[in-house]
Amino acid sequence: MDAHEVNRVRAKLAFFVADVFASVPRKDQRAKGDCYLRGLMLDGRRKSIQAMASRLPDGNEQNLQQFVNQSTWDPLPVQRRIVERMLPLIAPKAWVIDDVSVPKDGRMSVAVAPQYCGALGKRANCQVAVSIHAATDTASCPLQWRLFLPEEWATDAGRRAKTGIPAEVTHREKWRLALDMLDTLKSWGLTPPVVVADAAYGTNARLRAALSERGLAYVLSVRTDMTAQPFGAEPEAPPRDGAVGCWPQPRYRHPAPSVAALAAGLEAAAFTPVTWRHGVRGELRSRFTAIRVRPAGKAVERPIKAAASAGQGWWDGILPDCWLLVEWPENAEAPTDYWLSNLPANTAIGDLVRLAKLRWRIEHDYRELKHGLGLDHFEGRSWPGWHHHVTLVTAAHAFLTEQRLTPKAPAPVPPSTKSSTPSRTP
Repeated sequence: MDAHEVNRVRAKLAFFVADVFASVPRKDQRAKGDCYLRGLMLDGRRKSIQAMASRLPDGNEQNLQQFVNQSTWDPLPVQRRIVERMLPLIAPKAWVIDDVSVPKDGRMSVAVAPQYCGALGKRANCQVAVSIHAATDTASCPLQWRLFLPEEWATDAGRRAKTGIPAEVTHREKWRLALDMLDTLKSWGLTPPVVVADAAYGTNARLRAALSERGLAYVLSVRTDMTAQPFGAEPEAPPRDGAVGCWPQPRYRHPAPSVAALAAGLEAAAFTPVTWRHGVRGELRSRFTAIRVRPAGKAVERPIKAAASAGQGWWDGILPDCWLLVEWPENAEAPTDYWLSNLPANTAIGDLVRLAKLRWRIEHDYRELKHGLGLDHFEGRSWPGWHHHVTLVTAAHAFLTEQRLTPKAPAPVPPSTKSSTPSRTP
């Protein structure tokens, strides 16, 4: 937005800030929040505090630095109010789990470490954050953020103290951070219609089991090497060895094949053309099939056995079934993409496809969050500063989304278009 556009929405922004930042105790802090949001929305290549302050007529670098990096306002109530405003407006089809990486120099920015950096497509020095977004094909909004703390930071008392990491924060895997966010949102009375994620999350059997235990539906991308038994396969109990002792646990006769191997056994006629949305270059269409399978592996079986043992029950060895959605594009020699879903067995394939493909919206909005609103331009090093910044970026994104989605009131007729001839009473 240029300066004129930002000034044009200042009154609306003031009402937005008054509502979303109502939990921030001091009036001057809320005013700084308004200023920071304008800086994020205003055109400019860099959205560091110094750069934003130089562009704003009321920008004060020292005040903004203190507001973001040293001030003690709690970002969580602000995030909650954003969620309460945005969910009814967006009416999401799904919540999407994703993560974002920011390349960083040095080793003193909070949670920075050599790790896989998606922004660069390789291992590099970076920060990684996990996020959950409410999404449709027309809009999305970040609901929660968690900064991933690498293991090397968990016991580094010196860097933890300098960056202000709370004592209770320790290293947790990204999939566990995603569950933490879902649990936080549930504590606010919010439940996703469906959970969607890429293969880095979907291939994790413990995440899938945890979602099912929470009663949450999912459509998750998986790797080609993930294994599953065919739906019709049945385990067999081996003969008991000796007259005394427990019956051996039933087992499947053959090792579980990969999902790629299962798909390779399907004929081309099993794949149906499906259009999932209309893009700027026309309809997006490919061929899909959906079959029932039984995901396998020790990570799948372990919680089932534990639950059976805890209840003093006997597991019959039959693995739970779910959907395997497979995509085979027209110009490809073999299927290319795979998803697992625990949606009901009567779910239409078109609904599975549309949910599986919804992640594109998050990638689209990440570009706006990063390049347009400066998500990755924060130059502070502290834990509180990072969380303040991402909350402010989320607020700016939410405000712009509201302006785009909220129906506009009819504009008054310009004076030049009004008739100059007075109306006559018959």
